[in-house]
Amino acid sequence: MSMNIFLLLLIWAFRVTETTTDVWRQCTELVPLDLLSFVLERDTSRVVPGVRLKQSAGLRGVQFLSPDTSMSFLASQLLVNCDLFPKEFSIVVTVKVHRIAPKRDEYIFSLMGPKHVESPAQEKDDVLENKNEKFISEDERQPNRKKKKENDGKPGEILLGLKLSQNGLTFIFKSHGKTAEHWSLQGLHLSPNQWHTLVVVIGPQHMKLTVDCSSPLEIVPSRPFLSDLSIQGSRFHIGSRGRWKGLFSGLMRQLVLVPNTDASRQICPSSDPQLTALSVPPLLLDLPVRKRQNDRHATSSGTAGRLLVGLEKPCSALLQGQLWFNPLKKGLYVCDGSVWITVLEDHKRLDYVLEHQDLITSSETHDVEVFQIQGVGLMAAMAHRSSASGSAVYLWTQLGFKLYQNISTYGALAWKHFQIGKKAYLVVSNSGTEKNKSLEKESESDSSVIYKWSRRRKQFVKFQTLQTYCARDWEAFNINDQTYLAVANHRKGNNNHTISSVIYKWNRSTKSFEVHQKLITLGAYDWEFFKVGPYHFLVVANAFDGVSMSVDSVIYVWIHGRFQVFQRIKTFCATDWEMFQIGSRVFLVVANGQRLEGNGPDQYTVNSTIYELDMSGQLFVRFQDIVTYSALDWEFFSLGEEYFLVVANSYNGESYSLNSILYRWQGYEGFVPVHWLPTIGCSDWEFFSTNGESFLIYSSATEPFSKVFKLRTY
Repeated sequence: MSMNIFLLLLIWAFRVTETTTDVWRQCTELVPLDLLSFVLERDTSRVVPGVRLKQSAGLRGVQFLSPDTSMSFLASQLLVNCDLFPKEFSIVVTVKVHRIAPKRDEYIFSLMGPKHVESPAQEKDDVLENKNEKFISEDERQPNRKKKKENDGKPGEILLGLKLSQNGLTFIFKSHGKTAEHWSLQGLHLSPNQWHTLVVVIGPQHMKLTVDCSSPLEIVPSRPFLSDLSIQGSRFHIGSRGRWKGLFSGLMRQLVLVPNTDASRQICPSSDPQLTALSVPPLLLDLPVRKRQNDRHATSSGTAGRLLVGLEKPCSALLQGQLWFNPLKKGLYVCDGSVWITVLEDHKRLDYVLEHQDLITSSETHDVEVFQIQGVGLMAAMAHRSSASGSAVYLWTQLGFKLYQNISTYGALAWKHFQIGKKAYLVVSNSGTEKNKSLEKESESDSSVIYKWSRRRKQFVKFQTLQTYCARDWEAFNINDQTYLAVANHRKGNNNHTISSVIYKWNRSTKSFEVHQKLITLGAYDWEFFKVGPYHFLVVANAFDGVSMSVDSVIYVWIHGRFQVFQRIKTFCATDWEMFQIGSRVFLVVANGQRLEGNGPDQYTVNSTIYELDMSGQLFVRFQDIVTYSALDWEFFSLGEEYFLVVANSYNGESYSLNSILYRWQGYEGFVPVHWLPTIGCSDWEFFSTNGESFLIYSSATEPFSKVFKLRTY
């Protein structure tokens, strides 16, 4: 990175650069939005009401039994941080239709407006954290809003929808004149009782339909599609328009909204065009393929002679000999009865994720820190919530992690490993103190502790105690051969979140850490240190200022021995920052945990955002939004020539049992989901490699349980 590029950066670092990302009026997200997975995966422990999973021709699909509210959701939950529906988009849908009765319309999906549009109320209530450090529900904070939610599942007027009839396919939308505009493709005949994949492309002046990757049908309507269709208060309904009339009678296997692009170019041509897949819900992928009645070449297992195409497929004895093409990996594989064997592939890649170890812990765990101790091996420190059990340090063995040492902690929230020369240290963030229960008033401060590795005792021993305030995180870093520690002080007492977080500097003479600089933070959750060329940055995740969770997180740059404000970025209860590089490109991703605003999006469903460093503008700019659910952590890692992000989804407003998602870098498309990992109250992810093998471990803040996954590569 040249010095010329950063000359202006020095000047910019002395002033505050305001970057507000609170609202993007037009939905410009390029990542495909899997509408069907969104409703099916909200609770992975059961099938949602109103539907059932049905097998047909060896494949699973969704059959709609009723227009249940479980198959609808607020548009703002997926189209986050925007007010207008995309003016160009594609719909990819895989269906198996029955014969549609004359004069009957069946909706593949619809977007229904609210019955009553009300102006958002101003958020004025104070938000306090409960004793378990979980987010307070919106209903607990605002009981007067429950009546408003009662009408959420009732459809209003249709804003747009896609429906099938005996005569063809129709796209319908509400025009400026408040009348429904119909764009119809007549003469469409889908073979009954066969799977078909349709790609519908809507642009300002045209509609295009591709069926099973065949030659497209296209019309140019007299009136254009709206460029300012408001989604405020609207709801998606999958398989209906929210009423019995119009309920889809067939089976649905795939339904993906792709904003601002022609999706047919992504999935066509295909070797299995009727089943070409962009994103199929995991619930529909885990059923073995059985013999097709009309497949002349089918063997007893029903798999030979047909090529599977799509994302992750399970390999079992019934699929032995089956060929599978993965379009993302551009690889061809054959099932040997248990695992997929590579036939052709262009690069070494991540294949799939295996459950490796269930680790029963003594308490709920807020954080995991994985590190190496020379001469001992790989270790993991767990930040346990319970003060009675303390926190545990585990040692990696051939069978997985094994308890090595227990350390007394008090409401531990995070660990950080660092080295000074050849000596190893661990520092813990305590959110409580060892108190005398007879005291009438507890101290507002806590005692976080630095532990030093004793080579003689082969254990960590207490080294230094530092006063902190519900410390959420420690970050260790080196600048100009000096060692620093930054603590994220979350709050002082129960109400004061606007307090100082502290930068400590190692004093070589006294062999201890001393206060170097204090920075005002707002309910700080996390620090992330990184370097760009010769410059050092530190970014804080601010979560709450005592009134609102919509606050600025701050990027600092090191100038003349101190950190100065470089840029402010609007975040929503930010809980984590992760910096990573892909080639020469520099990125920052934030985990947004919660957003509370009037009649806005569901409080636990919020975009987390990736920012990229704009070298010409000397600031970080929005690159990609990813929908997350009370995200608490991001972890970046690479395998071979591939790059990955995994998010810790902790809570969706109804359940702590939900999928955390592994994303793969796809260049122009950004990060796309490739693996859904079942987690419970996921609070942290850590990637580590040992003996040539790669693993992921996650911790749970709601259960005394952690899990290790093995990343299968070849």
